[in-house]
Amino acid sequence: MESGGEPVRYEVTGAVATVTFNRPDAMNALDVPTKEALLAALRSASADESVRAVVLTGTGRAFCVGQDLREHIQKLNSGDPPLSTVRDHYNPITLAIAEMPKPTIAALNGVAAGAGAAFAFACDLRIAADTASFTLAFSQVGLSADSGASWTLPRLVGTAKAIELLFNPQKIGVREASSLGLVNEVVPADRLAEHVAALAERLAAGPTVSYAALKASVNFGASHSLAETLEFEDAMQTKCGATADHREAVDAFLAKRAPDFLGK
Repeated sequence: MESGGEPVRYEVTGAVATVTFNRPDAMNALDVPTKEALLAALRSASADESVRAVVLTGTGRAFCVGQDLREHIQKLNSGDPPLSTVRDHYNPITLAIAEMPKPTIAALNGVAAGAGAAFAFACDLRIAADTASFTLAFSQVGLSADSGASWTLPRLVGTAKAIELLFNPQKIGVREASSLGLVNEVVPADRLAEHVAALAERLAAGPTVSYAALKASVNFGASHSLAETLEFEDAMQTKCGATADHREAVDAFLAKRAPDFLGK
């Protein structure tokens, strides 16, 4: 299914859901309708058992440049609390991406700035076009980090480098982003959609319960002790060991054939 003419497009092809920022004239800036539509799309993808991988991407020259500053200024001038959007929108969006019980891929077609960059960091994988770039512009507008950037960025590049990038909100070209570990792969812009589609299809055909458990284990281990993480691993292994996919993998190994995973 697909919705057109909306600030966020949501399309499911086979077992892959694609969530697309669709305000190209505004560089996919995040106004309230866009944030609400994005959260709804992510929740739809999470709840749909037929969806086994999710792609987040943008239209036009940008992936997403973060907060729509025109809307922000209007709220400042009206006396409304503009930064309530962190609690009301950015926090649940970030959690919806990071806690998605299936693989998530950010297909970075262009610039990702502010919350847009943070949403990409919250994805499991980031595949960038050779025209993509990042800007962590929070301090440039006198604000702190949001959308999980203070949690995800240090885990990608280290604490010292994260502070440096946040203090100096300059454009990070795709080659530098790759060397820093912000992106997993760089591909020619005209091949991005095809390349990411193939990757998403491969992941969707894999043991998605295992992927979800692996993601949960890594995230848990990042903020817990070894002993606590071992307990969590035991719980995840017990869960995965009871799946049809685990039995299928063992049967396929013994039969010397490729496994047919169902994500169950």
